[in-house]
Amino acid sequence: MLPRFGASRFLAPRFLAPLVLFLTVLAGCTVPGSEEEAIRRGDTAFSQGSFNDALSEYRLALRQGNDDATTWLRTAHAFARLSRIDEAREYYEAAIARDSTLVDQAAADLLRVARRAMERGDGVVASAAADAAVRIQPGVSLSGVALDLARHYVRNAQAAEALPYFQKALAESDEDPGILLELALAHEQLGDCERALAFFEQVRPRIAPNRRSEVDWQVGNCSYQLAREAQDRGFSDEALRLYRAVTDLGEPRNLVSPAWFDSAEILARRGECTAAAAAFERVIEFDPGTGALAARARDRIDQILFRRAGEGPC
Repeated sequence: MLPRFGASRFLAPRFLAPLVLFLTVLAGCTVPGSEEEAIRRGDTAFSQGSFNDALSEYRLALRQGNDDATTWLRTAHAFARLSRIDEAREYYEAAIARDSTLVDQAAADLLRVARRAMERGDGVVASAAADAAVRIQPGVSLSGVALDLARHYVRNAQAAEALPYFQKALAESDEDPGILLELALAHEQLGDCERALAFFEQVRPRIAPNRRSEVDWQVGNCSYQLAREAQDRGFSDEALRLYRAVTDLGEPRNLVSPAWFDSAEILARRGECTAAAAAFERVIEFDPGTGALAARARDRIDQILFRRAGEGPC
């Protein structure tokens, strides 16, 4: 019969010491080797375009205790290639926290993802990746992607988000007049005619002749809106100046007569009766026939010409 051994025999010091030594050796050799193997498998999968498999292997290496900055960077890039941009940014930031010199590479990786996304028409991923790159490295150049992103936002009625990208594209293009016009139109889309008009006036002398009528229409339209606002606030000189921009350009055509009419009323209230009558005559010229505004202008001319002495302003 074999001798019976109690559990206490296996815990005796002469048995415990070799066991501890064995486990120590195992821990020292197997775990690091597993991390390195996971990274090698991840790199192979990444090179083959199997980004999900690569991500799994890189995350396995991290779980096994590999805290090297480059492993965090690999994981971040796998997330980015899978269009999981929020997670990518978190892992890029973790890599940079461990090695600050990786900030340039992280931003460059994200911008490559943004450019690839724009090439396949995925503006959502492109904008998320570019935004993440800017958050990681605020001064990063967006050359080659800024204008596409700005246009993406405009197409999706997000002009406010487009503005900083138009500004970056403008700075990188030596103030290309075409981009300047798009920036002006974005401000106009936001209802900010004051800023839009400033950009329209900058671009007007530089724009190609075949686009001049488009710019004139925008300048006239914004000038009219701003003139009405100035008139409502009692700033008659500013209102007259802006109405004059509409009438001088002759655009938009449907606003030329109203601009003359409103100018005439301002002049009449100021007692400049001859000038007011002349402005009302221009209303009739641009609103001929039986137009309602022309009829009102004729009435006002009669009131000016046939007013009685002492009746006050025109």
